[in-house]
Amino acid sequence: MRILLTNDDGINSPGIAALYDALQGLGEIFTVAPLTVQTATSHGITYAEPLMIETVTVNDRLEGIAVDGRPADCVKLALRSIWPQRFGSDVPADLTISGMNSGANVGINILYSGTVAAAMESAFLGVPAIAVSLHIGERAKTKYGRAARIARAAIDRVLESAEGGLDTHSVININIPLTERDDAPMPQIRVVEMNAAPGTDSYDRRVSPAGQVYYWAAGSGMEFTHTAPDTDVEALFERCITVTPLTYVMTDHARLQTWKDRLEQSSSGSS
Repeated sequence: MRILLTNDDGINSPGIAALYDALQGLGEIFTVAPLTVQTATSHGITYAEPLMIETVTVNDRLEGIAVDGRPADCVKLALRSIWPQRFGSDVPADLTISGMNSGANVGINILYSGTVAAAMESAFLGVPAIAVSLHIGERAKTKYGRAARIARAAIDRVLESAEGGLDTHSVININIPLTERDDAPMPQIRVVEMNAAPGTDSYDRRVSPAGQVYYWAAGSGMEFTHTAPDTDVEALFERCITVTPLTYVMTDHARLQTWKDRLEQSSSGSS
């Protein structure tokens, strides 16, 4: 198996290094990740500026290509240009893994997430993808190595359960609960839907020494107006691994016919 590894925290982040180590033995890993932190950049891509790249080595073991762009840029550039140049146009990637993100991507955060966007871009281009994120508390206590090993176990379960392999356009969003002990047990896996509720984060109004007013985002990003049962937010707070299948197709099929009836019939009767 040939795996494209990427993230949104940047190629020098502890999460991608830990996940790279945990993925050893799963297949050949080729890393293309952002040069700098791209948290909450969602699915933005770069058009007006060049995408500068450089080969880097992280912690004397993870060698990859750093892209001065966003997560979706990394995947698009990798699968469309860098991968064929490296492996040949007749040797496609089998899987993209995005992560391990420092911070959960559940609920509304899925829409903001660069980690998830990278996975979405891969699936859109025909390579199945798994996004991996870690719910963190105090960063100093976070055990990235143990969390990555838990993530690897969850990834193995997902791949083993996909009869005949993941569909080429599959996106699986995995979140690992707080892991602050090296001997943390393997949590239960729960397959849940996305919690659909706004966050309650606010903005602090501040004034610079020069007298200019500015605002600073406040809140943890993990507080919501409500949480529904059997959703990713609630399951993660219960210290479970959450698995949520996602899709990049945004058509609201439930309301499609309603709008057809409203607009197509009215327009056909007008002169």
